[in-house]
Amino acid sequence: MLEEEVINLCKKLRLSRNLADMAQKTEGETHQEYLYKLLSSELKNREQVRISKLISSAGFYSIKTFDLFRFDEVTLPSGLTQESLKSLDFIKEKKNIIMYGRTGTGKTMLSIALGVTACQNGIPVKFYRTAALVNQLSESKKAGTLSVLLKKLNKASVIILDEFGYVPYDRNGSQLLFDYLSEIHEQKPVILNTNLEFSRWVNVLYDEQMTAALVGRLMHQCHLILFPGENNRLRESSINDLYHSISTEKEGGQ
Repeated sequence: MLEEEVINLCKKLRLSRNLADMAQKTEGETHQEYLYKLLSSELKNREQVRISKLISSAGFYSIKTFDLFRFDEVTLPSGLTQESLKSLDFIKEKKNIIMYGRTGTGKTMLSIALGVTACQNGIPVKFYRTAALVNQLSESKKAGTLSVLLKKLNKASVIILDEFGYVPYDRNGSQLLFDYLSEIHEQKPVILNTNLEFSRWVNVLYDEQMTAALVGRLMHQCHLILFPGENNRLRESSINDLYHSISTEKEGGQ
């Protein structure tokens, strides 16, 4: 009977059922020690619940950790170590991460592991397949609910875009994606996974000037992680070529 009353009091005080359960299991030599242990247990439970909610709401389609990831199979840029990556220093520094490599080389696995680690540290994350986010932006724009979606996105401190460039995006969707990424530029880090060299991004975004601007903003404060494959082409390709083609087009139009 008393147990039910304790549970009801916990509800009224907005305390978890965990507190009522732990009240029977906790021991202490003094009242203060007992209360300290009980409240510590409640705090720990709340932190675990919050982490679970963050992971659940992030949108990961599977849960990955660093345990099975092989860092010897990727090329980290100078200034970035395994330790600093796992410590999420890039989030504090508001630096983007672009992961480039062929399909199936571990980009998604590493990005999810980073996202899960962020959630475990109390940092809200949103994970999207890029095409799905573009579709949501387009549909919400048509429905007049774009502000609602942007408000949801703005609650996240880290945005992860997977499979960028796997399929072309419609022009309106591309513009909305560009607008959103421009809005959060230098405000929060973006992790972007792609198998496309920069010079080929225009094939999915269509507009060369917008593509050049997006590449420039993403790369402004960025760690570029290369995965196995013909990855050296990314370093050699193409921001310069992209800007050159735009300049040539402008000169030709004058």
